Amino acid sequence: MVAVAACLLLGFVLLASAAAKLADPAGARAALATYGITRSATVVWGALIVAETVLAVGVGAGVDAAAYAAGGLLALFCLAQAVALATGRDGAPCACFGARGRISRASVARSALLAVAFAALPLLPRSEPTTEGWLAIGLATALIGLAALAVVVVALAREVGMLRLAADPRGALEVAHEGPEVGGRTALASYFDASPGRIGLAVFSSEGCGMCRALAPAVASFDRDPRVVLRTFDEVRDADAWAAADVPGSPFAVALDADGTVLAKGTFNTAAQLESVLAAAERRRGFARA
Repeated sequence: MVAVAACLLLGFVLLASAAAKLADPAGARAALATYGITRSATVVWGALIVAETVLAVGVGAGVDAAAYAAGGLLALFCLAQAVALATGRDGAPCACFGARGRISRASVARSALLAVAFAALPLLPRSEPTTEGWLAIGLATALIGLAALAVVVVALAREVGMLRLAADPRGALEVAHEGPEVGGRTALASYFDASPGRIGLAVFSSEGCGMCRALAPAVASFDRDPRVVLRTFDEVRDADAWAAADVPGSPFAVALDADGTVLAKGTFNTAAQLESVLAAAERRRGFARA
């Protein structure tokens, strides 16, 4: 029973290593540069994932050859890390469990310990587990899986938090006397088909505006929103619309009701800020109707 549990546990370790490399392919390939592998990094990365996955299955199934092969692979990892540590690359990415691991004495010791553990697997006494033994093994495997899932969820939550911190929380810059006045009527209404219940979204851009070009796909996606009627106005081709709106520059957005009432406006630099113009328009239209 002990041998079966050890095989399953160490097989899971190999599988987790392969999954970590697969989860962050760019980082894992870049980490191989620690060992001087650059041009063939993609090939080596793929080969390691395949080898670890195959060995994980073999070790979990109790195949002695797979255990010895896994021990040799971990011994190779240990040697590579020891050489990197000796040549002053302490703290460099080790690529063992993805790109987050770092070369250190602890990582070398961990690889050595795993190599010995894999090599010792065939020496453990084996006996066919009883029904209760299989249930205990299944329960232990499930608990390990739940623990791994919890780690993944925590890591994912951390990444989402970091993305939220990196995102600009500010909405579009709405300045009084820049563009049409909020609450007033604008001649831009003549460029939109009257669609009760829908918001007209006028987006002003110019050919020399790099930000406008970068945001063009995001702006175009708003045309698929059934609540929105989108029109884009170029500074040269639609000079009359620019004059009618008196916008300060680009990219600039104006949201208006079907009757031409300006609901929201502002300069935007991200798709989220353009979304904030629509959100403000929806909110103000709701207040007006209430």
